[in-house]
Amino acid sequence: MTALELGSPERLVGVVGTGTMGQGIAQVALTAGHPVRLYDAVPGRAQEAADAIAARLDRLVDKGRLDAAERDAARARLSPAESLEEFAGAALVVEAVLERLDVKQQLFTDLEEIVGDDCLLATNTSSLSVTAVGGALRLPGRLVGLHFFNPAPLMPLVEVVSGAATDVTAATRAYETARAWGKTPVVCADTPGFIVNRIARPFYAEAFAVYEEQGAQPATIDAVLRECGGFKMGAFELTDLIGQDVNEAVTRSVWEAFFQDVKFRPSLAQRRLVEAGMHGRKSGRGWYAYADGEERPEPHTAQPAQAPAYVVAEGDLGPAAELLTLIREAGIPVREEDEDNGTRLVLPSGGQLALADGQTSVEYRDVIYFDLAFDYRAATRLALATSQQASPQTLREATGLFQAIGKDVSVIGDVPGMIVARTVARLIDLAHDAVAKGVATPEDIDTAMRLGVNYPLGPVEWSRKLGKNWAYSLLDDLHLRDPSGRYAPSLALYRHSYASDKREGSA
Repeated sequence: MTALELGSPERLVGVVGTGTMGQGIAQVALTAGHPVRLYDAVPGRAQEAADAIAARLDRLVDKGRLDAAERDAARARLSPAESLEEFAGAALVVEAVLERLDVKQQLFTDLEEIVGDDCLLATNTSSLSVTAVGGALRLPGRLVGLHFFNPAPLMPLVEVVSGAATDVTAATRAYETARAWGKTPVVCADTPGFIVNRIARPFYAEAFAVYEEQGAQPATIDAVLRECGGFKMGAFELTDLIGQDVNEAVTRSVWEAFFQDVKFRPSLAQRRLVEAGMHGRKSGRGWYAYADGEERPEPHTAQPAQAPAYVVAEGDLGPAAELLTLIREAGIPVREEDEDNGTRLVLPSGGQLALADGQTSVEYRDVIYFDLAFDYRAATRLALATSQQASPQTLREATGLFQAIGKDVSVIGDVPGMIVARTVARLIDLAHDAVAKGVATPEDIDTAMRLGVNYPLGPVEWSRKLGKNWAYSLLDDLHLRDPSGRYAPSLALYRHSYASDKREGSA
């Protein structure tokens, strides 16, 4: 059977597991034109799921996204199954059951006795090994990972995961089927977390680390990630939405699958939330409170300060070079001086501003760091990191400078790498490491991170934008200050940076 045959509307698709994800996958296959059967081990659940899907189709008609005739045809193709035997003629069966290896293995072993040898079997696991899930099968080559993202009808991304035994033809059929269903598939190897859940760990981990280091409160960190970093949501509000128990379980699963690699270490603060039953929106409280009448804490925003009369730009500001244009547009004179030993803004008081580089303010007499922005012109908030070494006058001038160019200013503790910079650097590092280890292509990694978690740029694209040495240099500085290995640049990132230098040097 070819991929085209599998994608054709007359072929039956079976879905096992009727929770949120199972219902979503069934709806995707249904609206693509397939007859769909739902099965759940709990009696009555399949019928409840079919009714829920039908209700969602009704809402799509009400919103004008589906016409009544299409809805009626889709509802006619949807049916609950009393037993797995009703999947005998299926072209594809997707499972979305409990994330337990033994449960999934038993399910597919049972299915293999029922479906034809040409039936493609797919697991929607987000944390288990596809290789292990298929390890008990008579024909393990037909099992593939089809990892949809929640909500499946709306999220475009599908990770197509090949286990060690997955046949190329099976992966190709799965890829083409996802594309025929209107999704954007990406191909990846069977590695812990696949693409998105592997590379996204620092987005949460670094936000939690800044909080644990007493650098800033959750509301401030979230605001900086959104309004400076360009992310759709901050890490604290996003994990409250996902569920602290769910997010922590994925983090722990990836960490354990990588033999407790320190780069994937879970957060103790998040563990405490989970232990307390504070799972986020669904429990009424997580990092934030969600009861009626509860107000969200405001991010730290500095009081108005007077702008400096001028600034002196020493050296090349690199990713922050656009700041000079914004400062001039605000009517503040900028004098540029070439310097070999610094890339900083000097203020009238003699204090200096520097782009976050993995060092700390306390190491210098009067230096305040500012965070990386995705787009300095579009950013509405910038963060400053300061220590007791910096004078109050320098902080006032730095605050007034950024306020003069239209930014809210959040002052955080003396955290090396700050918030956005250290997060982006680690995302870039994990992306290069994944490419080097054959997890996925750079293009598929960027696509996955943009579509799966709505990052403003894919990490490989971000690496090109920031320059070949930026992430390596920042992480190397962080590693000197925290030699645990958490921030040690990967060999892949080192090779990327070093090889680029050698090519340019020999040109």
